[in-house]
Amino acid sequence: MLSYLWLGFIVAAYVAAVLAWFAGDGEVFSRVMQSAFDMAETAAKLSLGLIGLLAFWLGLFRVAEHAGLIEKLGKLFEPLFRRLMPEVPKDHPAQGAITLNLAANALGLDNAATPLGIKAMRSLQTLNPSRDTASNAQILFLVLNTSSVTLLPVTIFMYRAQQGAAEPASVFVPILLATMASTFAGLLVVGIWQRLRLWDPVVLAYFGAFSAVVGFAMLGLTQLHGSELSRVSTEFGNFALLTIVVLFLVAGARRKIDVYSRFIEGARQGFGVAIRILPYLVAMLVAIAMLRASGVLDLVLGAVAQGASALGLDTRFVEALPVGLMKPFSGSGARALWIELMQTHGVDAFPAMVGAIMQGSTETTFYVLAVYLGAVGVKKTRHAIPCALVADLTGIICAIALAYWFFA
Repeated sequence: MLSYLWLGFIVAAYVAAVLAWFAGDGEVFSRVMQSAFDMAETAAKLSLGLIGLLAFWLGLFRVAEHAGLIEKLGKLFEPLFRRLMPEVPKDHPAQGAITLNLAANALGLDNAATPLGIKAMRSLQTLNPSRDTASNAQILFLVLNTSSVTLLPVTIFMYRAQQGAAEPASVFVPILLATMASTFAGLLVVGIWQRLRLWDPVVLAYFGAFSAVVGFAMLGLTQLHGSELSRVSTEFGNFALLTIVVLFLVAGARRKIDVYSRFIEGARQGFGVAIRILPYLVAMLVAIAMLRASGVLDLVLGAVAQGASALGLDTRFVEALPVGLMKPFSGSGARALWIELMQTHGVDAFPAMVGAIMQGSTETTFYVLAVYLGAVGVKKTRHAIPCALVADLTGIICAIALAYWFFA
C-alpha cells in the first residue's frame, strides 16, 4: 500500500507539472525539483535532530524497565489492551510503552511522544510474526497516534496570541471535540476491520472513564482566560514531563539499579534508530513536497470549491482546506498555511478559525507512519493507511462543522 501511494504521489506530481508546463508555466519543473531537494535536506535534519531526544528517552525508558515501572503501567491498562490487542501477551512491556506514548500525545509533549512511540513499535515488533508487515496491534497503535487526542493544544494558542487574537484559547473546546471524534473514528474503523470487541463492557468502561476525566478537565480549563489557559497548559505539561523523568530515576535508584549505566545502555540505541528512520523520511517527505509544488493541491481545492458551490453550500471553509489536507503530510507545511490564512483574513476570521481547529484535530499521518514503521523496518502497511485517513477525514469534517457551530 505504501509503495503504491508513494509512487502515485510522484507520478501525480509529474503529470501535473507537465500539464502546467504546457499551460505556460516554464518554471514548474525547477520548482518541483527544488522543492524535492529542499525536503530531502529537511528530512535529514529531522532525522538527525531526533538523535538527542531518542537517546534521552530511550535511556530513561531502559531505567524504567529495570525499575518495573513499565510493567506496572502495563498492568493498569492490561484489561483494555487484552481486548484491543489480543495478540499482545499479558504483562508485555509494549503495554506500558503504548500507554506512555499516548499520554505524552494527550499532553501535547511531542518531544517525548515520538521516542516513546518508537519504543512501543519496537516492543510490538518483537511479537510480529512477519517482520516486514505491520501487525494488527501495530496498526491500531499507529492509528491511535495519527488521530491522538491532544488535551492541551498549547502551540495553537500561542500562534493565535502572536497574531493578536482577542481570545487565543477560544478554539479549545472545538479542538477537543474534533480530535476526540477523529480518535473514536480511527478506533472504530480499525475495530471493525480487525473484528475487535469494541462493545465489550470493559472497553466501554475505560472509554467512559476517559470521557468523564476529559469532560471534567475541559469544564475546569474553560473557566480560564486565553493567556491564563495557555500558561497553565504549558506549566502542567512541563511539570508532568519533569515528574516522569524524576519518577523513572528515583524508582530505579530505590531498586538499587545503577541508573547511570542503564541510562547509557538505552541511550546508545538513539543514534541507530534515528539513522534507520532517515531513508523512510526522505522517501515520503520528498514525494509530498513534489505533490505540493506541482499544483495538485490547488486542483483538489478548486474541485472542492466548485462542488460546494454547486450544492449551494457556504464556501468559506474552502479557504481553510489546504491546512486540513496538508496536515497529514507535513506539520510544518500545515502550520505555514494556517499562519498565512491568519495573516490574509485575520486571526479571528472564520477561515482562520477553521484552520486552527483542523490544526488540533488531525496529525501528521504520513510522517508518523514513515518514522514509526521505518524504525522497525516494516514496509507493508496493510490497512493502516486507509484507517488513519478515515480518522483524518473525520477530524477535518468535524473541524468544519464545529467551526460553523461555534463561530459562524
